[in-house]
Amino acid sequence: MGRGKIVIRRIDNSTSRQVTFSKRRNGLLKKAKELAILCDAEVGVIIFSSTGKLYDFSSTSMKTVIERYNKAKEEHYQQGNPTSEVKFWQREAAILRQQLQNLQENHRQMMGEELSSLSVKDLQNLENQLEMSLRGVRMKKDQILLDEIQELNRKGDLIHQENVDLYKKVYGTREMNGPNRNLPLTNSLGMGDDSHGPVHLQLSQPQQNHETPARATKLGLQLH
Repeated sequence: MGRGKIVIRRIDNSTSRQVTFSKRRNGLLKKAKELAILCDAEVGVIIFSSTGKLYDFSSTSMKTVIERYNKAKEEHYQQGNPTSEVKFWQREAAILRQQLQNLQENHRQMMGEELSSLSVKDLQNLENQLEMSLRGVRMKKDQILLDEIQELNRKGDLIHQENVDLYKKVYGTREMNGPNRNLPLTNSLGMGDDSHGPVHLQLSQPQQNHETPARATKLGLQLH
């Protein structure tokens, strides 16, 4: 005679409940292992006892199984609920609108507008940020000017050398070393009579006029 059908309900006796848990737990883990081997399936089983003790089995890695489960669950939810994708893009649009609003507010504050809501500390931070930005702009401007001056000096040297070579072809080397050596060579920059040397430009800061009143008066009288 076979065993009678067991009613599926909570076992009241704690000892019987623990024995049944151990037997069925081992059987469940054994079946999970057999299923993974026989059917080439990726299986993961997690069991917590009534006392909070953990028992688990995974055919590969429990982390991999959980990640695959979450991904499959999310894809299934999106396929079963077409409105989820719409809600997703609505959230993305709201985030982008908020970011745009923050950027516009920062831009207005950079321009010196809408500063009433800022505290003294916020204003100090804004001032420091503007000073750093201005310093970077000035450094970039000075670098561009220096590069342009170097390029002009290089072109001036080339033009001066071309004038010297042309003078040698026209008058010859002997004339340059003879009585005509003091004849001026005019370069394209037209910088005075000393054309035998290249003209070099430099970037300098503006200087204040420290002429004394007496000196200025004397110059004024000489001009009259």
